[in-house]
Amino acid sequence: MKNNHSIRQLAIAIYTVNRHAKTAPDNKELYGLKKMALEKLLSSGNAEKIGLHFVDNPKFSKQHSTVLVRCDEFLFHTIPAKDDFNTLPHLGQQDPTSRNPQERMSLKTARELLSNYAEPFQQKVAEKKKAVPKKSIHSIQNTQTFRSSYLDGK
Repeated sequence: MKNNHSIRQLAIAIYTVNRHAKTAPDNKELYGLKKMALEKLLSSGNAEKIGLHFVDNPKFSKQHSTVLVRCDEFLFHTIPAKDDFNTLPHLGQQDPTSRNPQERMSLKTARELLSNYAEPFQQKVAEKKKAVPKKSIHSIQNTQTFRSSYLDGK
């Protein structure tokens, strides 16, 4: 996927997934797919971080920023890392006149394309973050009985 045609197809797929995620009732999977694909495009040098933007409708009335990422002719917003605040310029408010090109791709095709592209990257990240299994709160740790002299009245 090194040529510009396939990078454009990936950008259209991210655009499609992002558009559907904005209206989906359960959008975590779609936004996760977008995030993984953008991270891989950024790490391979096929996308670039441009700067920071203020969020138009902040949650709980708390102002925060997002990172503006360019891939081909498309612009996307993603969650900033801590070092992004030190390295990227802050562009202020989003430009309401700036729009991505209108492209069409089915959601199924976009999901398949991004999954195939981001799957090897996702496996590498998962290997780095091997989770330690959590202990159940309901499991009994010590089965020996404890006898308190206080409760026995001694």
